Amino acid sequence: MHSELEAYRQQFEQITQDARDLVKGLNEEEFTWRPAPGVWSIEECLSHLTMVGGVQVVNIEEAIDNARARGLTGTGPFEYSALERLILRETEPPNRNARSSPRRFQPLHNQPLTGVMPTFYHVQSMFRLHIERADGLDLKRVKVVTPISRFLKFSLGMTFAQAAAHERRHLAQARRVLAKLPKGVPLPATH
Repeated sequence: MHSELEAYRQQFEQITQDARDLVKGLNEEEFTWRPAPGVWSIEECLSHLTMVGGVQVVNIEEAIDNARARGLTGTGPFEYSALERLILRETEPPNRNARSSPRRFQPLHNQPLTGVMPTFYHVQSMFRLHIERADGLDLKRVKVVTPISRFLKFSLGMTFAQAAAHERRHLAQARRVLAKLPKGVPLPATH
């Protein structure tokens, strides 16, 4: 596997492990607890990643299939545009510029841990599968539609990088919620 793709595969494996560590031992109330009104819970952070990631893996699959049909192969190293590199830097934690998520990616609140996490893990496995499928393709020339707009496309390599950065960003957000969880005190009902 190309070294760039191997690095992305490792990042998604680490994200999966980080998420497992994050939710280990949490009960439903802790998983859905919000530190303040309008501030996302751990559940909402992970649900958001599942929603965005679900769209991304479909778009990546279509781009890979199209690239294979068109013979867009390459061996790299791949150089990405200044705009893509800027967006990647802005996405990577720590969060410098908070932005609201588009309405279609705003998660429902109070979804069960047993419903959110299997879907989250499945999306992570789909990212890893598509990283393997991308081996041998030109990671710069293959373009992927973004979840934000069908008119905005990123290179396949930067799509993987940006997706991983976006996931790290919201896992960091979820860790901040975890750090604020009340210790030894029953949580108030949030339903």
